[in-house]
This record gives sequence, C-alpha cells and structure tokens, in this order.
Amino acid sequence: MKIKKLGRTGLKVSEICLGTMTFGYQCDEKSSFAILDKAWEGGINFIDTADVYPLPVSTKTVGSTETIIGNWMKANPGRRHETILATKCNGKMSDAPNDQGLSRRHIMDAIDASLKRLQTDFIDLYQVHFYDPNTPIDETLKTLDDLVRSGKVRYIGCSNYQAYQLSKALWTSDKLGIERYNCIQPRYNLLFREFEKELFPLCREEGVGAIAYNPLAGGFLTGKHLRNKEENELGRFNLPEASKLYRSRYWHDEQFEIIERMKKFFSERNKSLTQVSIAWVLKQQAITSAIVGASKPEQLDESLKAVELELQNDEMEFLDSLWYDLPKIKDPVISVR
Repeated sequence: MKIKKLGRTGLKVSEICLGTMTFGYQCDEKSSFAILDKAWEGGINFIDTADVYPLPVSTKTVGSTETIIGNWMKANPGRRHETILATKCNGKMSDAPNDQGLSRRHIMDAIDASLKRLQTDFIDLYQVHFYDPNTPIDETLKTLDDLVRSGKVRYIGCSNYQAYQLSKALWTSDKLGIERYNCIQPRYNLLFREFEKELFPLCREEGVGAIAYNPLAGGFLTGKHLRNKEENELGRFNLPEASKLYRSRYWHDEQFEIIERMKKFFSERNKSLTQVSIAWVLKQQAITSAIVGASKPEQLDESLKAVELELQNDEMEFLDSLWYDLPKIKDPVISVR
C-alpha cells in the first residue's frame, strides 16, 4: 500500500481509503468488523465515514455507521493511533430545523455527537459533506477553525464543492487568517470526469488533496451488472431511495456499451475491470486517495490489488478515450452519495 501526503499538509494517508456507508444497513456490525479488519490487514490506514451514514440516509439510522466504527476502535484499542479517521457533517440528523447544515450551532452539535459515537477524543479529518448556501462561508470556516484550535479536529476538508465554491472558501480562509480546507472529495471515475476542467487544476495550484469517491461508479465499473437484468443483491443500484440517484448517473445504454468495450479490451490482457478502474483513478495527478467501499470483506481482495496494477501506455490511452464517447448527462442535485 502506497502512502501519500494529503495536499500540502504533512498528514500521510494510504492511497486507498475505506468507505463505510454500507455499515449499518447493507452490513451488520459483525460483517463491518470483518471489512475493517480486512482493510487494516491490507495496509489501509485511512477510514472515511459521515454522521448521516449508512446509505440510504434516514433519520432513523443516522449515526449507525459511526457507532460501528467506534465499537471496532474500542475492540482494537491499539489501532486508533495509526488510523486516519475522517468523518463529515451537514446532513439532516433529525427533523429539527437546526439539526442540519453548516451553521455554528449545528457543527458544534455534530462534532460532539460524532466524537461520542466514534469513541475518540479527536477527528483526524473533519469535512463538510456538501456546500450550504444558507450559511455564510465565514461562519462555517470560523467554527471549523475553532474546532482545530480546541483539539477536537486536526485537519478540515470539504466534499462535493464546485471549483468556485472551493476557491471562495480558500480566499475566505486566507483573508481571515484561519484554517483552510486541505482536501476535497469529488465524485470521479472513468465515466464522470467533469472536475478535470476547473476543480483539479485549482487543487494542484493551491495544494488541496483530492480524495475521489465513486471510483467504481457505485460498482458499475466492476462489469457485474447486466443491461436487461435487475440486480438480485442489495447493491447501490437497488437500494431504496439511493437507486434512483445511481441509475440516473450510470444506468444508460451508452455506459453499458463502454463496459462491453472495456471487457473486450482487458479480457485479452487478463486484467479485471475493478482493478483497472481504481488504478486509472490513482494515476491521475490531482488524486491523493480513492475511497473504496465493500459490503463483503472478500470484495476488498480485488480492490486492494489495484495499487499494484501497472497500466501500459496503450491501456491508458484506451481508458482516456472512453469519456469522450459518452454523452454528457447532467449530474443530479447532490444530496448524500
């Protein structure tokens, strides 16, 4: 497992980050522990979660994923020191009007609740889950700065920001002389590369690490899905509520045609689409780490091999060409991935 610096900071993280939003719905605690153990054994020191997980998001289940991770930490006390633990806030935690968003009130409540569920004294990387147009950016950043100064948080980052939103946040932090976002989580994979235009150049220029989520397009790039067949498993494309979002992103004839082309090309080279897709993301200059999830521990066996996979020049050229053959479908409004 390769270790990389997160943006311009001195923080070092594994280039595969374990995504955990399956914990508490698709996976019970026992299965989640097995996945966490497998990731640890594979050299992953970077765990990403959010206070609203698991997916599908519901006020009845929010916090369940963090609770499972906290229980795993308690069962393995020696691992907390070596783990880079990341979580997020902003999502709806209850029906109360102040139990969501990026106001000072909610962030202060959210961090204390996350610390309690995760059974830890601090969060290594605290991220805002998505942009909040209803709260001034300086209010959010001043609050996050206070959390860093208090010791509850070590580094801050954002997720699902557009380039202009990240630029505004960086400018505000610089103007006020306070903590700034050191990383961003964008959706990024072979089938969705919009952020290469503005966001990634900004990240490289400003030293902001990019942690790609959805590197397998919700499992679509594994090649396991068939065009005219409904899933039998409780996968991302068949989850209540979440399925609509993921199908709107990837479940189209043109994307299925891309998968068929990839299968033909890489079957001749004896390379799996899972490993190829993750390896391609990791080779991109702006990317620090790729978030890979699992609903079964054995799924990580395949994903972890991606860090060792070498893609030849002709293979990279083939993969790069795929995006230009796809119609550009408008991204649905971001809620929670």
